[in-house]
Amino acid sequence: MSTRNKIWFSTMTIYVLFVFWYTDFGGPVTEAEVAKLEATMAANGYSPEEINHIAGFFREDTGRQFLMVNNIEQNANPPAMPDMPEKANADELMAVYMEHMIPQLLKRACHPVIVGTATYGALDLQGITGGETWTDAALFRYRSRRALLDIVSNPDFSGPHDYKLAALTKTIAYPIETNLYWADLRVMLGLILLSLSLMLQLLLDKKGDHS
Repeated sequence: MSTRNKIWFSTMTIYVLFVFWYTDFGGPVTEAEVAKLEATMAANGYSPEEINHIAGFFREDTGRQFLMVNNIEQNANPPAMPDMPEKANADELMAVYMEHMIPQLLKRACHPVIVGTATYGALDLQGITGGETWTDAALFRYRSRRALLDIVSNPDFSGPHDYKLAALTKTIAYPIETNLYWADLRVMLGLILLSLSLMLQLLLDKKGDHS
């Protein structure tokens, strides 16, 4: 195989492997998967209304990736939590939750897209009571609704999630499916690999290597 062909073969192999890992080709979640989530939520004390609402999101699965939009107001005086210092602040409590979540997200090709701190109160507010102030916002990319279902239906999720709730005064989290999403890592990696391969090919051409 020529050097040039090796470059492009390696590029395509890396990209295809990444796309197969980063994309859920399993289709929408099944009723059996939703039933498992409902049983877990019931065991953890969720009300029938809460269970129906969350389960409805998964029953309407399109099989696509989605972003979770999170608006957060941290609790300036969070309650005491087990295994934490008496005066643990919201960041420390949230760290317990994220210590559990980040590995669970990454191994399912889910990850943060944007995380930031609010610099001012709401500049545009309509039809919302108590929505004037927020402290943080974040976007998280999920490979699919199945990836989120796998995380939240795990019995180990409930404990860390309690620390998240204790860290917050209020929060809104809702999912969106994107119509325009240039930050998709499949697009970005494709462009990076294409650029690197073209650069390597140009270097070979300058050296006169036409093998």
